[in-house]
Amino acid sequence: MQTLVNIFLGFFIFESIGAAPITDTIIYDSEFYDMPLGELPHPFVYDENEQSDQLETEIGTALPSIIQESYSSAPLTEEPEEEASTPKLIDGSSAQGSGVLGPQTQDGLPTCLLCTCLGTTVYCDDHELDAVPPLPKNTMYFYSRYNRIRKINRNDFANLNNLKRIDLTANFISEIHEDAFQRLPQLQELVLRDNRIRQLPALPSTLTFIDVSKNRLGRKGIRNEAFKDLHELQHLYITDNNLDHIPLPLPESLQALHLQNNNIQEMHEDTFCKMKDFTYVRRALEDIRLDGNPINLSKTPYAYMCLPRLPVGNLI
Repeated sequence: MQTLVNIFLGFFIFESIGAAPITDTIIYDSEFYDMPLGELPHPFVYDENEQSDQLETEIGTALPSIIQESYSSAPLTEEPEEEASTPKLIDGSSAQGSGVLGPQTQDGLPTCLLCTCLGTTVYCDDHELDAVPPLPKNTMYFYSRYNRIRKINRNDFANLNNLKRIDLTANFISEIHEDAFQRLPQLQELVLRDNRIRQLPALPSTLTFIDVSKNRLGRKGIRNEAFKDLHELQHLYITDNNLDHIPLPLPESLQALHLQNNNIQEMHEDTFCKMKDFTYVRRALEDIRLDGNPINLSKTPYAYMCLPRLPVGNLI
């Protein structure tokens, strides 16, 4: 009888032990995960009744307090992506606005599609153009070299108040309207070399650089006193033409005068200096080229007394 009681008690104790919950502490491998999951300050909570698409999981709440503090001190903020800069064209308009590629040419193409517009510079070199294309109003530098332009009209550069340089080298220009350049208040450099020009038009007084070399300028190609009022002119190149005289008077600001390979046969003693004022010194004019002309510079020795350097040319 006692044996049966002992067996029954043993069986009852065994069942009780097997039904008891396991309460051993869970230890994680990481050095920060050495506390029971139940003791974490913000245990992960999962609600079975909440739909999956409405769950909001905060990753920081599943980390120990040490790591959580390090993250909370500098919250992550999504930096806005830097917007791609909208290209600004020569007229200041954006790619989304009208007139993006400049005004329409006579061929129906925008100027900045036919040519290349960079900043305030327009490059139309070697495009077989037969006329000056309409330019954006803020153009400052215009290059249209090696084309087939034959004529410069009165309004080709109208309303271009910022235009500073025009380079039309190596075209077929034979005719220029009298007022083509006169209405450009900031024009400083005019390059018309290697064309077929027979007559220079009126020139703005703002010019500092003129190059009309390799043209067909003859006796009447440059009007009297054409350069008199150009008080800022520093470089004047009229080489390889058919001039028979030096265009006078020359402005005091002139530094370089290139007249080689013309038909100049004589020069006066007061061409560069003032014969009535022997104290006059023309310091700015240091570069005079007269070589390639049928003129003997030794016949007018007093014509160079006021110059810092002698002209280059035939002295015999």
